[in-house]
Amino acid sequence: MASAHHITVACVVERDGRFLFVEEQVNEHLVLNQPSGHWEPGETLIEGAVREALEETGWDVRPTALLGIYEYEPPELGYGFLRFAFLAEALQHHPERPLDDGIARAIWLTPDELRAAAARHRSPMVQRGVEDTLAGQRFPLTMLTHLSPALLRKP
Repeated sequence: MASAHHITVACVVERDGRFLFVEEQVNEHLVLNQPSGHWEPGETLIEGAVREALEETGWDVRPTALLGIYEYEPPELGYGFLRFAFLAEALQHHPERPLDDGIARAIWLTPDELRAAAARHRSPMVQRGVEDTLAGQRFPLTMLTHLSPALLRKP
């Protein structure tokens, strides 16, 4: 039986040896995740990742590379996720900005702090994104080409 996959976008943001995460409420548990969410119609994958980072953390970010494309099928769900993860740099914080529903806070963690909180990761993609970043994995943003008619008309 084939399963449907939800397309999501995420930003892996590193600054001074710490990575940006969100603590979000999922099924009455507070879990850790990169700023991420569903890709929306009418936006590029990069635009979606930037939007999600701002909505979930209050940070403006600039993607610098494609980190990877990750597929994960949680055993408890009837569908999976296809995540486009981007490396991004933090540009400006807007602490007055309200965060998305379900987001308790944005938090900066070291790789060791993240590993110590493994039981709280929303999915295996959380740790994998940091490990791939630390290993130097990067792909050019030009790997992604959007051919949607609406997007082709953008200046």
